[in-house]
Amino acid sequence: MAVDIKSLNHNQLNDLISKAQLRQNELRKEKVAKLREKIHALIKAEGYAFEDIFGTGRAKTRRSGGTVAPKYRNPAEPEQTWSGRGKRPRWFNDALKAGKKEKDLAI
Repeated sequence: MAVDIKSLNHNQLNDLISKAQLRQNELRKEKVAKLREKIHALIKAEGYAFEDIFGTGRAKTRRSGGTVAPKYRNPAEPEQTWSGRGKRPRWFNDALKAGKKEKDLAI
């Protein structure tokens, strides 16, 4: 099927391009499905399961941050605490500059 693209106007050309891209995606998906079937057949013919070759398919999940118990407390305002992780709070830096030591601020 030959299409004379020189005779198409702008809208017709855009429509043809979008249809061609959709068809291209369909063909790619079909090819991937056929390849997947071939791989599964080959694995089965060799006497293995897909999971034996590629694992269970579950990627390692990253642990959620969760809360960490505070390690340090501001002596001037006891409700201000810090777990010792991340950026130091301003009150912690100010206390260190004032001559206190980390162990003085520990809970």
